[in-house]
Amino acid sequence: MTSFPKFADPDAAGRLDHLVKAALKAGADAADAVEFKHISAGVSYRLGQLEDVGRSEASDLGLRVFVGKQVAFVSSTDFSADALAELPKRAVAMARLAPEDKFAGLAPRELLATEVRDLDIDDPQEPSTALLVEQARTAEAAALGVAGITNSEGGGADYGRTIVTLATSEGFLGGYAGTSRSISVSVIAGEGTLMERDYAYTSARHRGDLESAETIGLLAAERALGRLNPRKMGTQNVPVFFDPRVGPSLISHFVGAISGASIARGVSFLKDRMGEQVFSKGVFIVDDPHRARGLRSKPFDGEGVRNRRQTLIEDGVLQTWLLDTSAARQLGLTTTGHAARGTGGPPGPSATNLYMQVGPLTPKELMADVKSGFYVTELIGQGVNSVTGDYSRGAAGFWIENGELSYAVSEVTIAGNLKEMYRHLTPANDLEFRYGSDTPTIRLEGMTIAGA
Repeated sequence: MTSFPKFADPDAAGRLDHLVKAALKAGADAADAVEFKHISAGVSYRLGQLEDVGRSEASDLGLRVFVGKQVAFVSSTDFSADALAELPKRAVAMARLAPEDKFAGLAPRELLATEVRDLDIDDPQEPSTALLVEQARTAEAAALGVAGITNSEGGGADYGRTIVTLATSEGFLGGYAGTSRSISVSVIAGEGTLMERDYAYTSARHRGDLESAETIGLLAAERALGRLNPRKMGTQNVPVFFDPRVGPSLISHFVGAISGASIARGVSFLKDRMGEQVFSKGVFIVDDPHRARGLRSKPFDGEGVRNRRQTLIEDGVLQTWLLDTSAARQLGLTTTGHAARGTGGPPGPSATNLYMQVGPLTPKELMADVKSGFYVTELIGQGVNSVTGDYSRGAAGFWIENGELSYAVSEVTIAGNLKEMYRHLTPANDLEFRYGSDTPTIRLEGMTIAGA
């Protein structure tokens, strides 16, 4: 058994341990159970007025049972003794009627985590409503105080805390808690038909790691003003740069393409590329579930498996798929500790703190030789084909002339194919850990810009 950290929920641990044992007594060959306890609080503030205040608490649990290779799931938000007593019997009865799944089964004992590391992701002191209101108010007021900002879509401040507890009949019993805090604001610059909108936000596990509300407001105002008087561009092929706000979308498409579930079904444009050059040389992409205070950090995966920092792309070469136990069995491999789950269905592979490592050049140096190019700050739509890699999305940002950002651009489409985009990608050196998925500024060659 794993040892409980001080912040695990002992009531949940006892409840899940009892459910798993009851499932075995009811006829299951194996079982696991997971419980999530959520607390959330938030406010929204617009044009000097408090618009909404909310707070909620919720708990739900799920039980998964195996009868041979037959599997069933049951979930409940009713934790009364009578309700919980029925769950194992109901789940086993359902499993006996389910079709066989030859890849079904718990993660093997030898792969389970034997300790629950403290990753410093829990800041349990819930902020007062007054503090949340002040953060939202300050962010919006800072933005509205900038000349040229004419309206607001509102500011917000939020807090959340989730306690996760997991028990399996293979001997795992553990849990952890994690918090999230955020401040955001969205404002409008200009008037009439010449209005432009932009936003800024900060998110962190701990209050002390948040940027100030005033900083967020000023940044949103600066971004909105910068988008005024946009031009439309004709169709052409030019270098395209992705701002760190939108760069993570490129590696999210990559993560989807190396998901074990997609590989097993043969529906990924990278399905035959293991061990091959997928990105340009010098590109490294890392997944790190144990980064201290990381927004997606967790001490074990959704099946209780040990997780660890892994390099997914090393010098451009694809190193691994993202695997949970089921996908790993389908591919004849071992889980990579990337299982994520809810209470009502099976686990599936998912990344944690994902990032692209830096290159040697600053964004300015990376842009210096560009006579004409496009710097993207916003993407619109979801025009990506996960099977072929074809890529086409609406975009807005700034035109580059002679190595400098010159004027705003909107209503254009950028198009290419992810296989080629990845092979002609260069990262700058300005990586910051701000989101769950992070990249520095990225330069892409040979994309098509289509506009008016």
